[in-house]
Amino acid sequence: MSFKDCYQCMQPSVYTDGDLVLGGFLPLYTVVHDSEAQWKFFVTSPRKHVTFDVFNFQNYGYALIFRFAVEEINRNPLLLPNISLGVRLYNAFPSVVRTLESVLGWLSDKEPPIPNYTCQSHTKNMAVIAGIPSEFLEQAGALLELYRTPQISHGTFGPLLKTKDQFSSLYQISLNHSCLASGLVSLLIHFGWTWVSILVPDDPKGEKFLWDLRKEMNIRGVCAALIEKIPVTKIMYIPRDAKYLPRVLDSSANAFIIYGEISTLLTMALIDDYNFMTHKIWIIASQLDFSLISSFHLLDIFHGTLFFSHLNAEIPGFKDFFRTVTPSKYPEDVFLTRYWLFYFNCSLAGAVRGEIHECPPNASLESVTEHKIDTTVMKSTNDLYNAVHMVARALHDMVFMDEETRHQMEAEHPAFFPWQLHPFLKNAHLENSAGEHVSLNENRNCVSRYDIMNFLNFPGGLRLSMKVGEFTPQHRSGQGLMIQEELIEWPFGFTQTPHSVCTNSCDPGFIKITQDWKPFCCFDCIACPEGEMSNHTDSDTCMECPHSQYPNMERNRCVPKMVVFLAYDDPLGMALACTALGFSVITAVVLWVFVKHRDSAIVKANNRTLSYVLLLSLLLCFLCSLLFIGRPDTATCILRQITFGVVFTVAVSAVLAKTITVILAFKALTPGRTMRRLLLSGASNAVVPICSLIQLIICGVWLGTSPPFVDTDTHSEPRHIIIVCNKGSVPAFYCVLGVLGFLALGTFFLAYQARNLPDTFNEAKFLTFSMLVFCSVWVTFLPVYHSTQGKVMVAVEIFSILASSVGLLGCIFAPKCYVIFLHPDRNTSKGLRNKTCFEEK
Repeated sequence: MSFKDCYQCMQPSVYTDGDLVLGGFLPLYTVVHDSEAQWKFFVTSPRKHVTFDVFNFQNYGYALIFRFAVEEINRNPLLLPNISLGVRLYNAFPSVVRTLESVLGWLSDKEPPIPNYTCQSHTKNMAVIAGIPSEFLEQAGALLELYRTPQISHGTFGPLLKTKDQFSSLYQISLNHSCLASGLVSLLIHFGWTWVSILVPDDPKGEKFLWDLRKEMNIRGVCAALIEKIPVTKIMYIPRDAKYLPRVLDSSANAFIIYGEISTLLTMALIDDYNFMTHKIWIIASQLDFSLISSFHLLDIFHGTLFFSHLNAEIPGFKDFFRTVTPSKYPEDVFLTRYWLFYFNCSLAGAVRGEIHECPPNASLESVTEHKIDTTVMKSTNDLYNAVHMVARALHDMVFMDEETRHQMEAEHPAFFPWQLHPFLKNAHLENSAGEHVSLNENRNCVSRYDIMNFLNFPGGLRLSMKVGEFTPQHRSGQGLMIQEELIEWPFGFTQTPHSVCTNSCDPGFIKITQDWKPFCCFDCIACPEGEMSNHTDSDTCMECPHSQYPNMERNRCVPKMVVFLAYDDPLGMALACTALGFSVITAVVLWVFVKHRDSAIVKANNRTLSYVLLLSLLLCFLCSLLFIGRPDTATCILRQITFGVVFTVAVSAVLAKTITVILAFKALTPGRTMRRLLLSGASNAVVPICSLIQLIICGVWLGTSPPFVDTDTHSEPRHIIIVCNKGSVPAFYCVLGVLGFLALGTFFLAYQARNLPDTFNEAKFLTFSMLVFCSVWVTFLPVYHSTQGKVMVAVEIFSILASSVGLLGCIFAPKCYVIFLHPDRNTSKGLRNKTCFEEK
């Protein structure tokens, strides 16, 4: 007889008798249907066309943990003394068609099962422990609820199983995984994977997980490139069930999040060439049992996968138990017998038929290398161990309840029934070997810590899960993720940390602009506008630098501005200073010449005193321009404006007085005494002090209300801070200019009227031309001054001062100096008259 035929004679369940019996539904094998006989399923017995030829050897670890926990309880004299626990193990089919087959066997205690029938007067079966796959209790619960059979789920926490109206007899020992979405997104953010695809089962649990995940992704800035819902109600998977696979292959995302049980992955086994699936990072959101995947090439696809695992602490004493397990110790265990047949090609004497030799005495599960049972990578093994102990604790409380309650219960029901266990399960609690407090309270918090594992699949069937990090929800510091990147083995096709983004990050100096009709993870990078910067990647807005700084050329940081002012060592400042000093010297020389020739006719003409006053004021005008050069301080700022206003007022009023003198001299020749008295009394000389006094009053009010002060100009030149003198009161400044403008225009008007007076010593023409130059300079100055910024503005003001002063000096005194130096014969009253008569002839 062949090995396969030998196994088909065995019963698909394991039974160890006891006073009370616990049922375990574990994922031990899957079934393969005879494709040629599928059409007969509804007209013939399905069992004739079913073979149990896909045995998941790694999952036998669940049966060992279950058996170890029961034996540990039976050895404990303080727990259920004088009462033995039995075990009945069934296979948990991951299919809605075969789900109820094992459940009916549990309820009827017969093979094959007879629905709603049992030949026993009372049952020993007290509770069911299941949970892998998680869909099993969702599908089997409807039948078990009819008998109010306690059901303890040790698999993934299912929010739907909390519905008491539908699952009133079901308890979950697994912790809530509501914090899993936060851990997943934290992992994505750590590696910069903001563009991910999501695969979830098409069921309420998948919808709940997807809702939690997308909510966290929206908060943390992660987008979904693809969302695929995998059907979970299939008996078999055929290529047309994998319509989503081309979309997975074409997805622009490199990172994929997979949530669900093994059924989510089975359709991927339909890929003909798994090499197409390189350059994909799989992140498994639940602690998937890789031992359920029997396809070796599918495991190659998932080499390098990252998955979140709840801590599986080592169960004390299990290693020694694992080392001593043999078929001779448990001859009723058909699964263990097959394990031995498969790996050692041996069996107990007479256990099976055929040419199979007896097992050597040193055969052990530890010696198995291929498909080795590794409980550290299996799902919720600690929860399974805790579930068995929890039920035992509840049974102990029920059996050894207080005497009054026990007598009352025995009077009503002479034997124990499963439904009597519920109040004791609700109050049962224990502390497991890891020091964790375990109970069946439906309001338990989320998992206290996740280990982040890296799944590796090496040639020869060697599989390894390596811890590469951990995630602690609600960590004190807020940084609950810890990753050791150097330990991670990335999937095939990656030589370094992969990237999975819709758009590469915007470098500093750029901002993100979301693309129309696309997720916010897809964007364009636009450079910051002039004068703004961004100093981190993926900035949403640009910001201005402080006033003392400006953006660099890359616009990714602010650099200090250079402090500038019109300094003497600046070429422009040096040229203006030299010009001012040069004309100051010229003015001083002219004054010296006039003093030396003070008795000459041309100096005495038109009021010699006014000529001295005008020359002194012009000298001060040239020198006051030096106050505008150099680093400003409070003193120079005040002196600049006050000196400028006063000395120019003196100069212009002196020209006005000269013009009035010419007019009075001409009018004095006509009959009448008034003009002669005004001319002889020197009334024109009073113009200078009167005008100067008015300007001094305005300047005094200016200084008393809002005087000039040192200020900084940070806007005129982006890369410089210009130290300037703020004028303080702008109206006062324009009042000073207004007085000067009024005097200049009045002087120009009078001089223009007197330009043709036929007087021998008439200088009205020179006065008119000088005031024309003066007014032209300052009329031009106003628009130019307001259109410039920074130190150029100061230079324009200096240039206007120098130009207007040179105009007055040149137009009024240059002709007189010409006569004094080159034509001294004309510097007499007779000479001037002869020149005039000659010009008239």
